[in-house]
Amino acid sequence: MNAREDIVRAAIWAGELTEDEIERVRRGVVERQFAKGSYVCHRGDRLDHWTGVVSGLVKISAISRDGKAMTFAGATDGSWFGEGSVLKDEPRKYDVVAIRDTRMLMVQRATFMWLYENSKGFNRYLVRALNERMGQFLATIEYDRILGPKARVARNLSWFFNRVLYPRAGPAVEISQEELGLLVGVSRQVVNRCLQELQDEGLLRVEHGRITPINIQALTIYDA
Repeated sequence: MNAREDIVRAAIWAGELTEDEIERVRRGVVERQFAKGSYVCHRGDRLDHWTGVVSGLVKISAISRDGKAMTFAGATDGSWFGEGSVLKDEPRKYDVVAIRDTRMLMVQRATFMWLYENSKGFNRYLVRALNERMGQFLATIEYDRILGPKARVARNLSWFFNRVLYPRAGPAVEISQEELGLLVGVSRQVVNRCLQELQDEGLLRVEHGRITPINIQALTIYDA
C-alpha cells in the first residue's frame, strides 16, 4: 500500500467499503496543507470536494448580515464534513478556517457521487453522519441563543467525544484555550475561567494543551 491508500483506509467510512470501492476513492482524492489562520474555503465558494481532516483543527463558521459571528462546529483528526454541499452541488454556506496547521484529504465530487449512487456501505455511513451533524448544528443554535459562556464551553468540549463525528476521539482532547475560544466564540481569558470552574465542579481536568473529561454526559447537558 502507498501513503495515500493508507490515509484512505484510515478514514472512518472506509470500513464500510469494498476493496474495489476503496481503490476508486484512492484514485479520486487529493491532499492539501493549510497553515494556521488560512481559509480552506470562504462562504459562497464552490469547493468541489468532500473534505476530511487528516491532522489539525478547522473551524466551520459564518458571519450574519449584522456582523455577528457564529461557529457551527470544529473538525479535527479523522473528521469529515461538507457532504450536504457536495450532494446539493451548491456553494458553501460557511467559512472553513484552519485554527492550527492542518492536513486535509479531499474526495473529488465525482468520486463522492459515484459512492453515493453505488455503495450501500457508504450510504449507511452518510445517514449516520448527517444525523449526528444535524443534532450538532441544532444544539449549536441553542448554545448561541440561550446558554452562557461556561455552558457553551462545556457542550462544545463534549462534541469532541462523539465517535461518529470525531472517530479518533481518545480519553482527552488536545486543544489550547485559545483554540477552544475560537470555536466557542469567546476570549481565551473567558475559556480559562470557565475551564477552572468546570474543573472545580469535578467535570474535567485541565492540563497544558490538554483537557480530560471526567463526566462527558454532564458536559453534554450542562446549562448552569
